[in-house]
Amino acid sequence: MTKDAILASIRRGLRRGPLPADQRAMLDGRLATHPRHLIPARSRVPRPEQVALFIHNVEKEFGTVDRVTDAADIPAAVAEYLASQNLPPRVVMAPHPELQALPWAGKPLLDVEARRAEATDAVSVQHGYAAIAETGTLMLPSDPARPTTLNVLAETEIVVLRTSRIHGAYEEAWDTLRRERTDPITGGFMPRNVMLVTGPSRSADIEQTLELGAHGPRRLHIILLDDDPAALPGA
Repeated sequence: MTKDAILASIRRGLRRGPLPADQRAMLDGRLATHPRHLIPARSRVPRPEQVALFIHNVEKEFGTVDRVTDAADIPAAVAEYLASQNLPPRVVMAPHPELQALPWAGKPLLDVEARRAEATDAVSVQHGYAAIAETGTLMLPSDPARPTTLNVLAETEIVVLRTSRIHGAYEEAWDTLRRERTDPITGGFMPRNVMLVTGPSRSADIEQTLELGAHGPRRLHIILLDDDPAALPGA
């Protein structure tokens, strides 16, 4: 069914025709300008405080964070985390160029496969696109190099994130996504899926008892790469 057929079916259900010109112009203008909502004051702080706020909010929501100053240290950080959680040294990793360029060979006991996740995978390593400090949230848009299955199938998800990609507020993260997903043919496009992840999956639907891993990973670990000098503590 085409887009026009779907919209025509909706109009019939609403018992109305196309929108009047003034209402259509108003909606088109809203879509084009992306009006900003209220931005909490807690996110409008210097860069070191934004990163600290992000880490605080991740940990408040049962996630964990490790910081490294050199990308070459990331494989060791992954191996150390797996050992600390008594997890097998085997991960499925996003086929992202930044992750594939890391020196995984330096950890020969760590088995790394770059592909989409399957139901049998215990640990995934995802490439972090961006993050929002005000709530400790990861922004993970779908992409061939960033498969969505890595975010939902494994019991443990490890996300590698640059501190330069931590934004104060949601609006700033969306601005980045819109700016970077622009092409000369269509003028811009959005990914098929954008996951906003705040801590590991959890639910308290049954008797208000918190259960981790209800609909996705039971553990969320973030490895922060300090690539932004302005965001370093004391900067």
